[in-house]
Parts: sequence; structure tokens; C-alpha cells
Amino acid sequence: MRIAVTGSIATDHLMHFPGRFTDSLVAEKLDKVSLSFLVDELEVRRGGIGANIAFGLGQVGVRATLVGAVGADFAEYRTWLEAHLVDCESVLQSATRATARFVCTTDADHNQIASFYAGAMAEARDCRLAPVAERLGGLDLVVIAPDDPEAMLLHTDECRALGIPFAADPSQQLARMHRDEVRRLVDGAAYLFTNEYEAALIEQKTGWSADDLLDRVETRVTTLGPLGVLVERRGEPALRVAAVPVAERVDPTGVGDAFRSGFLAATAWGLSTERACQLGGLLAAYVLETVGTQEYALEPAAALARLAAAFGAGAAAEVAPHLPRAA
Repeated sequence: MRIAVTGSIATDHLMHFPGRFTDSLVAEKLDKVSLSFLVDELEVRRGGIGANIAFGLGQVGVRATLVGAVGADFAEYRTWLEAHLVDCESVLQSATRATARFVCTTDADHNQIASFYAGAMAEARDCRLAPVAERLGGLDLVVIAPDDPEAMLLHTDECRALGIPFAADPSQQLARMHRDEVRRLVDGAAYLFTNEYEAALIEQKTGWSADDLLDRVETRVTTLGPLGVLVERRGEPALRVAAVPVAERVDPTGVGDAFRSGFLAATAWGLSTERACQLGGLLAAYVLETVGTQEYALEPAAALARLAAAFGAGAAAEVAPHLPRAA
């Protein structure tokens, strides 16, 4: 299965605040917030949603093509991604801007306050999918992950024009988009990925009900945090799959990206939707237990044992033939 992942490519600056953000919020003064949090940790990591998804696919042996824009400072990051099975030939390098930056602070309750500097990401609108499809001999799926908003819309339109199935994953860009833009991103998607809050926000912004959305997308995948994932299709019973138990919740950044990687990999292998959710949950658990979005390494034997413990030997047996060095 030839998968292209369009989306942000960034450096993550991840910080931890040992208190709770809510303790510093004054209800009567929320119209004039001025706060500074003294953090006790700083981790500088590779990130960006598009890069995270492509990296996760590489962890389970699926080589995806990354499509996005970066700065001249991308060389070391590119080497890292290519070493982890990511095709970077379709990444555009800006002549003037730096690679995007994500700055995020997480508190003791795992609430997050974040800022994102677009930088070179603004030039992602200059990337085109037709040359990617020509280079690869076609595309079976394009993931439209958060990126420059204009690029997301253009890539979605291009998928429709070229007849390429696409997965809509608007997440972090939903807040800045209006009704017609969100509708344009979602309508006709093979998969619609959101978390529970984003699912409600899409319904609010588009004015479409849950039933309307099921008429417009083939598969709706809603992650529910520790409650697992919900998958819905028109005319079929909803599927609920439990989350993989975690040893310790370290940092939630990138958990959703990892879930998408596992889900898409299992789908590419032709496994059932249930297995796709289970593999997605496994990768999500690895990221949740790690600081950084690309700092986990999937060791096949241990991963299969964990999958079996969570979902039974049958789940592990079906995934095993597809993992690298796990026959």
C-alpha cells in the first residue's frame, strides 16, 4: 500500500510544569490573562504531526512518503527519518524560513498549553501530490494531517481530482477554520480521525450531525483516551476497542499520531478494523510512556507479547507476520 503523509514537520520543545494550570486561573479575570509558569524540565525533540505519523509507520515496517515543507536546518532530522524507513524525497526545503517549532507545556494533570511557529510549513501549499503519485507509480491513500491550512485544503482537493482516497485528520487546525473549510476537508474522506473533543467540534463547525458525517465519510475513527477508540460506519454496528494498559503516563504529546500510524499500518496489511485499532493502541501506549514523539523503539517480540496480554494470542498471531523480524 502506497501511503503519502502530508502534515507538519517540526522540532518539539516540551516542558513540564509540576503544578496545575487551573490553580492559576482566576474566573473573574479570564478576559485579561497574564501568566508565566516556571517549568522544571525541557526536552527538545523531533516532531511535527506528519513526521510523527510517517515515523510510526516506519516503526512497524511500512515505508510512507512524507510530504511537507522544512528549512535549511532539516538535514540532521532528514537523516534520522530516512534511517527509520521514511521516504523524504517529496519534502520541500524553503530557501528563507526555518523548520517549524512546537512549544508545549504539560502540567501535573496532563493538561497542555502550546504554541506553534509555522516557519517553513507555510510553504507546504507549494507541495503537489501529482508528482508524488507519478514517482511512486500511484498512491493508495493520502493522510491529510495538520499543516499549513491552505496546504491541507489544496491537498484534499487534489486527492478528489486525482481519485486518491484520503484520510482527514484536521485536529489542531480545526480551531482556526470556518464552516466551509472544515466541510471541504472532511467531505468524502475514506477515514476521519479525531479525538472526542474534536469530533464534537467538527459537528459544531460544519453544522452536520453525527449521522450526516457518516453519510459523508466511509469510516469515522474517534479516539477516547484511556477508554480506547470508537469506529463507526454507516449501516454497521459501532466498534469499541479498549486502550492498551500503560505502565506510566509520562507525556501525551504525539499519542494520537502514533495511534494513526498503527491503525494505518494494520489497514495496509489487510487486517481487520479491530486489529487496526489494537495496533494503533499499542503504538499510542509506547508514546504515552515516553517523553518525545519519536523516542520509542518497537521491539517485535516485546510488542507482540504486550499485544497478546492486552487483546489475546489471536491478535498477536495476526500482527506477527507483518512486523519486521517477527515471523
